[in-house]
Amino acid sequence: MSEPMTSEAGIGHICAIEGGVADIRFEPGHLPAIASCLVTVSDPEIMIEIASLPSVDTARGLVLNPSTELRLGLAVRDSGAPIRVPITDKLLGRMLNVFGETIDDGEPLGDVPRRQILRDPVPLWQQRVESTLFETGIKAIDLLSPIERGGKAGLFGGAGVGKTVLITEMIHNMVAEYHGVSLFCGIGERSREAEELYREMGEAGVLDNTVMVFGQMNESPGVRFRVGHAALTMAEYFRDDRRRDVLVLIDNVYRFVQAGSEVSGLLGRIPSRVGYQPTLGTELAELEERICSTESGAMTSIQAVYVPADDFTDPAATHIFSHLSASIVLSRRKASEGLYPAIDPLKSFSKLLTPGAVSERHYRIARDVRNTLAEYEDLKDIVAMLGLEELSEKDRATVRQARQLERFLTQPFFSTEAMTGAEGRFLRLEETLGSCERILSGEFADRPEGDFYMIGSVDDLLHGEPANAA
Repeated sequence: MSEPMTSEAGIGHICAIEGGVADIRFEPGHLPAIASCLVTVSDPEIMIEIASLPSVDTARGLVLNPSTELRLGLAVRDSGAPIRVPITDKLLGRMLNVFGETIDDGEPLGDVPRRQILRDPVPLWQQRVESTLFETGIKAIDLLSPIERGGKAGLFGGAGVGKTVLITEMIHNMVAEYHGVSLFCGIGERSREAEELYREMGEAGVLDNTVMVFGQMNESPGVRFRVGHAALTMAEYFRDDRRRDVLVLIDNVYRFVQAGSEVSGLLGRIPSRVGYQPTLGTELAELEERICSTESGAMTSIQAVYVPADDFTDPAATHIFSHLSASIVLSRRKASEGLYPAIDPLKSFSKLLTPGAVSERHYRIARDVRNTLAEYEDLKDIVAMLGLEELSEKDRATVRQARQLERFLTQPFFSTEAMTGAEGRFLRLEETLGSCERILSGEFADRPEGDFYMIGSVDDLLHGEPANAA
């Protein structure tokens, strides 16, 4: 289906449209480069990102913001560069889309410098590694899966086990005390969650030091596929140009993988294992490897990762695991028991939890807590079949301590106060370590396990605070 060509270089015409993909015909020798952003000569303008060059005069691209103006024969001009986003201090306190346009009903940014979103990672010799702990105030994380400053941590879990609640709590706890820039990137999430988060950040008084970038669930796969790169370009500006530490929060990395799979299907590529795109590993690495620290500043990332059907062997989950310095795994079984946050202490890990990286006391207590919970896991079948009375005195003590620890590692969140009525708690690492040490020593052997549910430190028990029953 051919259309008349124009003689002007850099101008083409749409000659085919299929789903979210458009073919644009140019004069031979004037094809745009792959990843270039084309703009239609229409009102409103429609952005098309070139994904492949199937012939000498045809470019195939992803329609990023489709509208009713999209039609065959529509003229398209080559912008000569990939998508570009603003890089300026005016980004602070604003909510933006993948094109760097404000979506918070505020004033436009105006004429500001822009930078293309597709950039190479920092060379290895320029990267800096620090093995210092990034405190979250959440007991189960700081004790058993500590997050590394300048590292990448993932929150893994299926639908409905509390990933978004946990990342919202981290925003509340960390952003308020964080002295760098916080950047939240929403990939393929619900519009409701974006609006709630924006309002909560404003109420908490931390919005002025935060940038929010969204490619929402209702937008095209091309937008969801590129919004992570747009957010990281802004984060790199604050790290490299402004020399500030940056905290990057991403919800949800699986939606990035999913968008890549949709893009791959639209372009007619043959799917690979479990239906994922054959380029899954490369595309994920292009995003994840940009998150690193340099001499200019530290970039720390916390990412929520949806796990399809709770299958941790899914290719998307296994590829993401390999990029992280800490993995926090959420358990559906713990959530069903009401143990929130539903973190599985035996499946979660952090490379920071090694002698030398954390204090000797922290390593010892974390190891003892994990060993106690692992022994309890082994004894559960015996208890279920024969009863607690059939265990030896030593094993009964282990079960009692493990159940106390399980309930102690629950925590009331600030982000759920309105729903639960329980006041949120932030616990310093020292308080968590001291409390676990006292539980392990047997100091509270005569206390019922329900007393430890949804408290702060064990000092709450001694001060007579009312305990919730588990």
